[in-house]
Amino acid sequence: MPKQKDLKRVIRTRMQKTGESYTAARLQVLRKKEVDFASLAGMTDAAVHKATGRSWVEWVKQLEAAGAASNPHGEIVRHVSSLGTPDWWSQMVTVGYERIRGLREKGQRRGGGYEATKSRTFPVAVPRLFAAFRKSLPSNVDVRSATANKRMRLGWNDGTVVEVLFTAKAKNKSVIALTHQKLPDKPSAERMKSWWGERFTELAQIIE
Repeated sequence: MPKQKDLKRVIRTRMQKTGESYTAARLQVLRKKEVDFASLAGMTDAAVHKATGRSWVEWVKQLEAAGAASNPHGEIVRHVSSLGTPDWWSQMVTVGYERIRGLREKGQRRGGGYEATKSRTFPVAVPRLFAAFRKSLPSNVDVRSATANKRMRLGWNDGTVVEVLFTAKAKNKSVIALTHQKLPDKPSAERMKSWWGERFTELAQIIE
């Protein structure tokens, strides 16, 4: 099946054959599974199925039936969450679906801005991870709000914002999942994704 870079070619070929608009042709291509949903979403079928109980094909079918493509991001998240999906995965499923439907590029928000996402599992309980992460933040970062052992909202001096979620996976195993928002372009998003990866590596060393 074609990857992201080939999607437009497949759609335009169908447009030439059927006379459909780009949007109509794209939807039909996706429905016929002529594309790899996992590649478009940026997350494997195995990962999303393990966490949510549904594959990307099943999620697309579910969200199409609910008319999600015409809904704002937050409303889609709430719908996904209402189906019993964990908070972080509700966001990931929504973002993946929006990428599949062409509502955003990888690293891009629905409104046109860009963001960087990063997550990592650490071999400690959430309270210890929460405290260590907060202590490791640069001095120029403003903690705008925080709910102990659950989430933080951080402000950068360049006007960008970071949403951070902390989730327990086991007694001594927890996850940080963050989204660095309001980035101006794709290179900035890629740069901050790399930067956060380095910070997570440093945090792991501090915890150890």
